[in-house]
Amino acid sequence: MANQQFKECIDACVACAIACSYCATECLKEEHVGHMAKCIQLDLECAAICRSAAEVMSLGSSFSAHLCRICADACNACANECEKHAEMGMDHCRQCAEACRNCASVCEEMATPV
Repeated sequence: MANQQFKECIDACVACAIACSYCATECLKEEHVGHMAKCIQLDLECAAICRSAAEVMSLGSSFSAHLCRICADACNACANECEKHAEMGMDHCRQCAEACRNCASVCEEMATPV
């Protein structure tokens, strides 16, 4: 079972990875998909990092805090991009940005200082 010390962060990372994967999939369906390239790339990167962070935390690894710092940075970058598209009415980007901001906040609490 997940290390209790990391449970909230693991849950936030898993939720964020799901939201990012969904967002990337929905971005690919947009009419002007070329304009979504940066968003899709960040979605995929953020999802991969969130999944990795959750996995490492589930092991109770001493590297968890370091990976949480990277995860928070990736989540904030993804949220920044998604928020631009959310302002244009893309609900999947709004949902993704919310999940990313939540994950970044929780990861920042777990992270080692830069």
